[in-house]
Amino acid sequence: MPGETTIFQLKETLNDMGTELRSITNKIDEALTNPAARVEEIEQMEVRQRELKKRFDAIKARIEEREQESQRNLEQQKRANPVLHADTDEKRMIAAKAELIRAEILRGQVSDESRNLLGAIKQPTATGGEKFLPTNMSNQLITEPLAKNPLRSMSPTTKIKGLEVPKIAYELDDDGFIGDEETAKEIELTGDKVAFGRHKYKVKARISDTVLHGSDVELTTYVENALRSGLAAKEKKVALATTPKAGEEHMSFYSTQNAIKQVPGADKYKAIKAAIADLHEDYRENAKVLMKYSDYLDIVETLANGNATLYSAPPEQVLGKPVEFSDDATMPIVGDFSYAQLNYDGDPVYDTDKNVDKGEYLFVLTGWLDHQILLKSAFRIAKVVATP
Repeated sequence: MPGETTIFQLKETLNDMGTELRSITNKIDEALTNPAARVEEIEQMEVRQRELKKRFDAIKARIEEREQESQRNLEQQKRANPVLHADTDEKRMIAAKAELIRAEILRGQVSDESRNLLGAIKQPTATGGEKFLPTNMSNQLITEPLAKNPLRSMSPTTKIKGLEVPKIAYELDDDGFIGDEETAKEIELTGDKVAFGRHKYKVKARISDTVLHGSDVELTTYVENALRSGLAAKEKKVALATTPKAGEEHMSFYSTQNAIKQVPGADKYKAIKAAIADLHEDYRENAKVLMKYSDYLDIVETLANGNATLYSAPPEQVLGKPVEFSDDATMPIVGDFSYAQLNYDGDPVYDTDKNVDKGEYLFVLTGWLDHQILLKSAFRIAKVVATP
């Protein structure tokens, strides 16, 4: 039994028939202008022309029908497996993330293509049944800079299980290579290494039904933005808490446990300048300032004294060091922020739930982080002390 004619074969036939149709049309035109041509011959050629035209149109229609059917099948395949049929790596990754989120919330399956793209989704643990967030998703959420957390542009962020780092990255042959006496005392008291711990955090993304069943781009963008915002809020909270939670005191620049030196000044501008000057030169060279934007505006207003040009000056020009802003910085922090570090202890685990009353789905990340101030002596806190 002969197989089905392919679209390629139909197009070849159509091409041949088109050539023959053009040829007989030209012959008819020549015969019509030739007085010697017989009418019967012209009529026979016209009959053949009509037959060819009818067959030509029929084959052309069949090709269009078959191509439309192929396109519909392709679209169905794309909808069924958008990861496999996406035309760019970015779209494939978005589709894979969306597939994972929907599969977990709706209790479906994740395709092998998505598993491979997302970085070998790990099996649940034997004891707790936790599901680890795929490596590629975890890396993008944790290690990509977050605009909402200024500390990300100031301090290093890592994702290493059981991390231990030296407080000072370099060493000289002689034992007295540390020029800052305060730093030398700190290392003598607390050791020359810092071991990062595991402090649990949870971040939740609330997903409406319309977002869940919307486009892949909308779903992944919404969930990732929600998780990133949650992570940024947690990072700032532990690093800038004025009253840290029990067990998290070592993470905050403001904790009494860290007891970072406070440098007084009659106002914030003078306190910041004094704090910068009080740093040892090893830290002063790369020092930055973290402060509230409202405090900075107060400084500018005082210094400007009616001169509007100062308002447009870069903050570094005003304070003498690069400046980052956070409303959580209740007192300005000055120092070399490379001596503070945030570490996520491995990949977070994820879970899903549904709030029936609100009609929302939850995508929940649970992980472990630690923020360590490697050297307290690399920082100062600018404190306003009214002069008597």
